[in-house]
Amino acid sequence: MFANTVARGRRSRGFTLVELMAVVLIASILLSIAVPLYMQQVRKGRRTDAKTAVMDLAGREERMFSTTNAYSIDPTQLGYAAVGSGAAFPQVVGNGYYNITVAAPTATTFTITATAITADQLKDTSCFSFSVTQTGAQSSLSSAGGSTTTTCWQ
Repeated sequence: MFANTVARGRRSRGFTLVELMAVVLIASILLSIAVPLYMQQVRKGRRTDAKTAVMDLAGREERMFSTTNAYSIDPTQLGYAAVGSGAAFPQVVGNGYYNITVAAPTATTFTITATAITADQLKDTSCFSFSVTQTGAQSSLSSAGGSTTTTCWQ
């Protein structure tokens, strides 16, 4: 009778290797689903930095236009720091995840674009770049070059 009690006591202590492997398998499956979804949401959250930077620069351009009757491509005139040895675009914005540029500026037009630059943010293929023009028209492109404006500027 004593031997039976000892045997029962041994069975109820701890986990078997099969039980432990089942837990590890379930945990790895959950992690393989959760981590990519989490990273996708982080990338989506960083889009806000790009949109904010584009709209901020557009506002600065409009203020410049209201006082000088011309837009500028000089970041120092718009309140940005000089890059390297001189003042030029692109400027790094969005906690270092995007470059912002002013493309094809004239005295009366501009197109401001924020483009992903870090390896992690480049994986956000659906919203690769954000643009705004002097008319306020917003656009966005995927990494393949297709328009994703309705999805990305929400």
